[in-house]
Amino acid sequence: MIISCIATINMTWEIIKMAFESLMAKKTRTFLSMLGVIIGVATVIAVFAVGQGAQNSVNAQFQNLSVNSIIIMPNRGRGFTSSSRLATADAQVILNKSENIVSATGAIQGQASVSYGSVDKNYSVVGVDQNYFMISNLRLASGRAITEADIKDKAMVAVIGSTAVSDLYESGSDPLNTMITVAGKKLAVIGVLQPVGSRIGPLSIDSAVIVPSTTAEKSLLGTRGEVMITAQVDDVANTSAATTSITSALRTEHKLSLSQADDFRILDAGSMVAAAQESANTLTALLTAIAAITLLVSGIGIMNVMFVIVSERTKEIGIAKAIGGKQADILSQFLLESIILSVIGGLVGMLIGQVAIPVISYFNWIAVGSSATGPILGFSFSVLVGVFFGFYPAYKASRLDPVDALRSE
Repeated sequence: MIISCIATINMTWEIIKMAFESLMAKKTRTFLSMLGVIIGVATVIAVFAVGQGAQNSVNAQFQNLSVNSIIIMPNRGRGFTSSSRLATADAQVILNKSENIVSATGAIQGQASVSYGSVDKNYSVVGVDQNYFMISNLRLASGRAITEADIKDKAMVAVIGSTAVSDLYESGSDPLNTMITVAGKKLAVIGVLQPVGSRIGPLSIDSAVIVPSTTAEKSLLGTRGEVMITAQVDDVANTSAATTSITSALRTEHKLSLSQADDFRILDAGSMVAAAQESANTLTALLTAIAAITLLVSGIGIMNVMFVIVSERTKEIGIAKAIGGKQADILSQFLLESIILSVIGGLVGMLIGQVAIPVISYFNWIAVGSSATGPILGFSFSVLVGVFFGFYPAYKASRLDPVDALRSE
């Protein structure tokens, strides 16, 4: 039994050695055969990295909105004038007159010049009520949020985003209790937000200056401000009913006739997230299909090379069979050559793909993310390509008639 096992191991080792020697005898052809596999596997890894990056971008974009959030924005379609706009008071109308709504907050926003010291930049100025921070899931790094008293007193105070802090202040400086100039008015900084890294609807919070809504309306933005309302539904299953109820309440409040279109538009976060995720998944599927086609073409290339190898070594096969070589041994040798081509190509492709991800990320060419699926799927598919496309040439070699093979030259 032990002798039989040793003999089998020795035979296997000899077959592997012969396969490597055969491939190394034609280095250029071997490399070109592997090139398609290398490109295919590297592409699969890159594709899944891009797909993961797209998914991460979607999650980051909507991380401050729960799936039961509804966003109401002014309608910018044809036929609407500057007077066709929402008001911060509409948030209370939605809360009081709409079904299934547990909270609502209105934010008036616009662009304004913001300066501190010698630095002067344009940022989004957002006028909010005391519920905005909770509903929008914003967290403070230091200081305090806008309060009801600030709104009542039209207080000249501001909470600023992390990007605004890094732009306006020197590294290590404490913005709290400093005075910034917004639209020509002096405001005291009472709070600094933690980095968000995403948007709430069209708004980038990191590059925003948040002030009391009354301050924004009366002193900073005036009629230039545009209101966006965020409402929360009691249950995501009631989103559709809540949307219908909000539409009815706002149409009544805005005194729109039956023939008039809505002067607002409603987006629910759940649908927005689902649509964005579906787009990311579709992109990943499309790119994966392209990578799979690349691997398929490389497999056909391997098959062609194996046919050439078999034709070149027909006499060698005839001699091997004439002295007692078994079909299984010849099949194994040629199949192993094909598998070696695909395995080495797959490993090199994995290495290139893994190196490419941090390079792409460093130069910020496109959003990428780490994904274990890409390397596993790419390498597995490369091995499958080697087995599938290498089997038929190897089978043909093993079935050659020794007499015909010896006559081939």
